[in-house]
Amino acid sequence: MNAIAPGSPLRVGLVGYGLAGSVFHAPLVTATPGLVLDTVVTSDPGRQARAREAHPGVRIAADAAELWEGPGPRVDLVVIASPNKTHVPLATAALTAGVPVVVDKPLAATAAEADALADLSERTGTFLSVFQNRRWDNDFLTLRRLIADGELGEIQRFESRFERWRPQLKGGWRESGAPEEIGGLLYDLGSHVVDQALVLFGPAVRVYAEADVRRPGAETDDDTFIALTHASGVRSHLYVSATTAQLGPRFRALGSRAGYVKYGLDPQEAALRDGLRPGSGAGSDQPWGEEPEHLWGRVGSGESPLTGGGTPVPTLAGDYPAYYAAVAAALRDGGPAPVGAREAARCLAVLEAARISSRDGVSVDLRPGGA
Repeated sequence: MNAIAPGSPLRVGLVGYGLAGSVFHAPLVTATPGLVLDTVVTSDPGRQARAREAHPGVRIAADAAELWEGPGPRVDLVVIASPNKTHVPLATAALTAGVPVVVDKPLAATAAEADALADLSERTGTFLSVFQNRRWDNDFLTLRRLIADGELGEIQRFESRFERWRPQLKGGWRESGAPEEIGGLLYDLGSHVVDQALVLFGPAVRVYAEADVRRPGAETDDDTFIALTHASGVRSHLYVSATTAQLGPRFRALGSRAGYVKYGLDPQEAALRDGLRPGSGAGSDQPWGEEPEHLWGRVGSGESPLTGGGTPVPTLAGDYPAYYAAVAAALRDGGPAPVGAREAARCLAVLEAARISSRDGVSVDLRPGGA
């Protein structure tokens, strides 16, 4: 890694300027004190033009290798937001060159590949983190606080849904059935819901899944259910779908004292898509990451929240900017990554088990020596 002069911003090279790069990473990097978007890597002329318009003065490169092999100074951080199949080779090249790396989820196709990247990071002493922004969703932060405060008692069952109604295919590599593309909802939205469940309730010891291809012409899973049994005894039921005509609650956490039910998605993605930026406040009636009172979840017992049961609980503000703030602090001070590669490997082990379970119609035991 380059020596960083005290007080100088960390220069970030962003690989990829599709949805992940343009909507999430570039805006969040530019909103983070101490980080500056130095270079965007894309060979697409239209995306190059959009990057220049959105980020005046940004340097454009056609090849990611320019970030660590070019004639000029290397960047201080590489953010990999390119298609999934490029994550491992690009992260390997950057880490080998000694350049810190953030990789969008999923880090890799397999837990073994993720562990290999973690090993490389440790051998080279080079920072590596995985972008799991939904650990900073408003509803997740709220549920985590409710559990920590004991307001729900002992959690027994957790339901998490990331459902959409998209009956028409959009095309692109995310919907490709080619194994090397690592497409489908299991590895896309499934990376989020599994990661959240593992953070809340610890490692999974058994996995059962049903992955279906519902839409005409679809090549990979677009309607998937994952059931986890955690070592803690909690059971998680996780749903990801593009074919859900009536959306269920985002979270339903059932404890020995009470339950928490929350509908609707964190507002940060929609705000970013609309061109709003953290800290700007322009064009929004709500402070960043906050939602109106009528969307708050409810805590109660014995009655459905849809018939007035339970007490509304203020939803904590979502905080995607916290991820890159933690990255900047770690690079400056040598602290831990906000999301580590070993954590990503544990999530990928569950996703791999889910794929096997769905294919073979069996439950997969993740314990050492398990069937």
